[in-house]
Amino acid sequence: MPGTTQRSLLPLLTVLLVAAGCDRGNGVHEIDDERLVSADRDTANWLTYGRTYDEQRFSPLSQISERSVNRLGLVWSRELGTTRGLEATPLVVDGVIYTTGSWSVVYAIDARTGDVRWSYDPQVPRARARVFCCDAVNRGVAIYRGRVYLGTLDGRLVALDAASGARVWEVLTVDTLKPYSSTGAPRIANGLVLIGNGGAEMGVRGYVSAYDAERGTLVWRTYTVPGDPSLGFESEAMRTAAATWTGRWWEGGGGGTPWDAIVYDHELGLVYVGTGNGAPWYRSLRSPGGGDNLYLSSIIALRVSTGEQVWHFQTTPGDNWDFTATQPLMLADLEIQGRRRRVIMQAPKNGFFYVLDRETGEFLSAAPYATMTWATGIDPKSGRPVESPSAFDEMNPVLVSPGPSGAHSWQPMAFSPETGLVYLPVRDGTVFLHRPDSTWRPHTTKRNDGVNRRYAGSLLRALEAAPPPTGRLVGWDPVQQKPRWQVDLPVLVSGGVLATAGNLVFQGRSDGWLVAYRATDGIKLWEFDAGTGILAPPVTYLVDTVQYVTLMVGWGGDVGLINPPGLGPAKPGFGRILTFALGGTARLSAPAFGHDTPPNPVQTAKASQATISEGRALYDTYCYSCHGIAVVAGALPDLRYATADVHRDFEAIVLGGARASLGMPFFGDLLSTAQARAIQAYILVRARESATPPS
Repeated sequence: MPGTTQRSLLPLLTVLLVAAGCDRGNGVHEIDDERLVSADRDTANWLTYGRTYDEQRFSPLSQISERSVNRLGLVWSRELGTTRGLEATPLVVDGVIYTTGSWSVVYAIDARTGDVRWSYDPQVPRARARVFCCDAVNRGVAIYRGRVYLGTLDGRLVALDAASGARVWEVLTVDTLKPYSSTGAPRIANGLVLIGNGGAEMGVRGYVSAYDAERGTLVWRTYTVPGDPSLGFESEAMRTAAATWTGRWWEGGGGGTPWDAIVYDHELGLVYVGTGNGAPWYRSLRSPGGGDNLYLSSIIALRVSTGEQVWHFQTTPGDNWDFTATQPLMLADLEIQGRRRRVIMQAPKNGFFYVLDRETGEFLSAAPYATMTWATGIDPKSGRPVESPSAFDEMNPVLVSPGPSGAHSWQPMAFSPETGLVYLPVRDGTVFLHRPDSTWRPHTTKRNDGVNRRYAGSLLRALEAAPPPTGRLVGWDPVQQKPRWQVDLPVLVSGGVLATAGNLVFQGRSDGWLVAYRATDGIKLWEFDAGTGILAPPVTYLVDTVQYVTLMVGWGGDVGLINPPGLGPAKPGFGRILTFALGGTARLSAPAFGHDTPPNPVQTAKASQATISEGRALYDTYCYSCHGIAVVAGALPDLRYATADVHRDFEAIVLGGARASLGMPFFGDLLSTAQARAIQAYILVRARESATPPS
């Protein structure tokens, strides 16, 4: 059994020479439409994001089973040298792993040894970090006819040669003058590469695009919300949608960005897309006359050949709480009321689990999988949620559950056809104090969500006063719409899920533990300390008749950066790739990260109380989404520990972009020197408070 510990990345020249001299991995040239359609029969490989087109993330492999999993051990690990979130689902073809790290860097890795065949860095401009919502993450690649397809953080679609990593073609999928981003894995459907985008928090209009896989030419583009009516409508679907909006919504972008979930049904010739929240979040700001604001927070079905909309289902009409429907979509055939139905399932942020007929969009059922205050139930005929009177009060603040992170986020769920259960990561009991900003005006140079962050202290007090939220792994029965079992976790945030025919469910957690549960009842059977918090889902495959499990390990993302109270023992640190097999004996030695002692302030804030208060308000507007609530950081540098050199160069860093190449954007166009110094004063006060906490 090959067993190695961490290896530093090989120089690129060496990697390319190794790749050129190795004949393994040629199977990627045989990954065509037929192979993708029949991926379920290819038990040795993991060919697409959810393993198969239905994205059930179930593997028929059973060498690692409930009886043998106690012998599972580490085979190799590969350090990636990043402290940002790692969210990718690795693809595996004939013993070669294709995956992505932070800043959209692609790796081709030998599954047996962990040696890097090649890597490709698309050179995403680090200075654009200011317009990225939720960390410099990427959720993976697609493979088709000898090419690896990557969506970059700054909105490019790149085709790489799978054997060498050389770029074949590249197209720009977004307007770079607007704050678009792209973090989702591309999907292959009928010779097309499908890619969405993000950026609703910054103020953009969402759409999904289809490109010819061979040439990179745009075949179709479908918008998810209407634009300026005076410019005409791209389709009847957009004309219909516009009737559900009021005011001048297009000036704020509208939102509805499809930044993750895209699923293809080859039999029906339909592509299903989950859409995001509004821009801004609050309907009293973006659509003051009310309305459902189609197609925000919706599942939409499109013809794969043309992008024409066939049907839609809106999970959160008139979304007011960042309740996206971009969470994973899953196809299955279920026996419902004595009839075999082709369904699509989703557990979006809003806390309801939905089952729809995927051919027609007919609502079949929904039930709450988490506690909530925003809705009191679901209309059994239409599937429309019954909004709670306390969930929205125009411009007045309201405390709502779930919070913007949702009862379930992007972390993939899994479905086992053997148990009939969906294995679902749940965040139960999260809350948020929604307070729309009455002074909001459309802009795209900073967050455009309309949240009044001058009252961030009230939000922090609300979070601290609320009952602690709970993380769970739930074995959910989608037919009966109820849990069969659930495991209460010691942390709020857990990673994506893998189910196997070995009666196992694998899942990682934010405290760094990878755990295997028995799929039938949730009993814990095995665990491994991965050294750093886990967000990504594991995959499993065969090489030389040996079953392996591979996982990206790296804490970050939206919650990992903001670091709100109630997370539990989250473990930021350096990211890595881990691979396991029965009998593995390698040891993991995770590099140290963070601080073991309180801050030792390098200087005292020489500022008035009014200046410090202004600095807090400015920090809560511009800084907290990367450096943490109340200057308590998660995955990125904790500014309470900033050195004397950092404070000396504070103005050059914050206003002049002295560290833009490292991912610290400049704010000279938004902040004055006095405002930057006010932020610095607040940071120094927080360092002093943390060094000598009150008794």
